[in-house]
Amino acid sequence: MAMMNIAAPDLNARPMLETLAEAELYFIGHGALNDTLAQLSEDLKRRGIEYVVIGAVALFAHGLRRFTNNIDIVLTAKGLEGFVTPVTGKAPRTLCNYDPDVTSNRRVRSFPHGISIKIRIAGEYPGDGKPKPVRIPEPSEASTEINGIQVVTLEKLVELKLASGISAPHRLKDLADVQELIKVRKLQSDFGERLDPSVRDKFWELLEAVKQNPEE
Repeated sequence: MAMMNIAAPDLNARPMLETLAEAELYFIGHGALNDTLAQLSEDLKRRGIEYVVIGAVALFAHGLRRFTNNIDIVLTAKGLEGFVTPVTGKAPRTLCNYDPDVTSNRRVRSFPHGISIKIRIAGEYPGDGKPKPVRIPEPSEASTEINGIQVVTLEKLVELKLASGISAPHRLKDLADVQELIKVRKLQSDFGERLDPSVRDKFWELLEAVKQNPEE
């Protein structure tokens, strides 16, 4: 008899106290999201699919401790096909740890935890999606291993956040994230020299704002 997969719950719809409990577990390296992250990494490695984690989970890995219900990863176009196609039922179901998300063919939900996993494709552009000097990187070109997970490097994470916040008015939070990283990681002016020239001035602007208001 074929195994039937019950749809995973939406973690965002859980009661507040349950969410707070999950957040506490997340901060100490346990809980649904960390379990999903470890399982996702194992599944992708087993299938030979290169990946790199970006977004809020990457911020956390680099020292900006903030709770999130979602995981954002980068795959190549080939990697997307190898991961999502079996989940969506277009090929024999071999990834039973995930359910398709009806909102997008670039999003799945972990089973049974219901963690949303959003997939970005290497080579696309952050923010408004329009061509710009900064692109979403190939997983093999801008990743570092942190606690067994391939995470985007700090330099590339800052680049992506800056390029996104500069180009998209609805993504101003990305600039705030860079300010918080500057504080947490005590980044200095020389860090800007390691970034793409198109985002350096914005980095230095944010750095100066942090220096003028160090207690905030």
